[in-house]
Amino acid sequence: MRVGMLTGGGDCPGLNAVIRGAVRKGVSTYGHEFVGFRDGWRGPLDNDTITLDINAVRGILPRGGTILGSSRTNPFAIENGVERIKDNLAANGCDALIAIGGEDTLGVATKLADLGVNVVGVPKTIDNDLSGTDFTFGFDTAVNIAMEAIDRLHTTAESHHRVLVVEVMGRHAGWIALHAGLAGGANIILIPERPFDIDKVCAQVESRFATHYSPIIVVSEGAVPADGGSMSLVSGQKDAFGHVRLGGIGDRLASEIEQRTGQEARAVVLGHIQRGGTPTAFDRWLATRFGLHAIQAVHEGDFGKMVALRGTDIERVPLSEGTKELKVVRPELYEEAEVLFG
Repeated sequence: MRVGMLTGGGDCPGLNAVIRGAVRKGVSTYGHEFVGFRDGWRGPLDNDTITLDINAVRGILPRGGTILGSSRTNPFAIENGVERIKDNLAANGCDALIAIGGEDTLGVATKLADLGVNVVGVPKTIDNDLSGTDFTFGFDTAVNIAMEAIDRLHTTAESHHRVLVVEVMGRHAGWIALHAGLAGGANIILIPERPFDIDKVCAQVESRFATHYSPIIVVSEGAVPADGGSMSLVSGQKDAFGHVRLGGIGDRLASEIEQRTGQEARAVVLGHIQRGGTPTAFDRWLATRFGLHAIQAVHEGDFGKMVALRGTDIERVPLSEGTKELKVVRPELYEEAEVLFG
């Protein structure tokens, strides 16, 4: 069997571990061959390929990013995109395709599966917002990077008696902010699922200063105020899947707090630092297992499925289950953290 593989959407730590796990098991256990498509869905659209064999995946386990490259290409937004993909898969002798990505990449995979393409999906997003799986790889690394930043910021906040606002990724789901904020001892955590009251935030800031400590605020990039306004800044540009670029909530929030409380406030935007670098042990473990189980599903002809972590087991669920709705922070989880605010 000849298997294609691609990585789409934003890069994240653990992608290379998936590739390595699938290739090593596929070649050594089943004798399969692999074709790597470059830069997400652009690869099968333009027939841009590389050979994936045992030598190609040696040493990539601890590497961040993806040796296949990535993009946010949407073949359904391109004329004859689906036909080009089918033709190029056939031209490369691919009997199946493993698509590694998040909501958009797997959304395309779901549509292709409905059109008869033999696809198996692997869920990937540092936001941890894909339904159908308990965790996605890359999330643990992002949380640890954010937590370390918060740890370091505590000391400079105390030294200068200022508010520090830490902006982390999270367009629609506040998982990174919640986990990193709790682990790093943040005094306020703001997430997209719970619009915030700026007056309440300022009161919590002043309460913190009253105890002679400086507050650390962790905010998701997609957080918004409760009055219905928007404090996030967008470029106005959209990607191929219709998403606008978010950013700026940290700066706006710091400015508003300083103006209302008179306390000096600074924003720190972690941005793509959260995506980069070597994956944590958990993400290497999870991504490797996803790769092993993905090629197992391909070998068994169990297409139209996505591998998923359920407890400590890797299970298969329909691709549509992984993309039908975003997995967001439940109110009770946020309420657990709220007792620590202020």
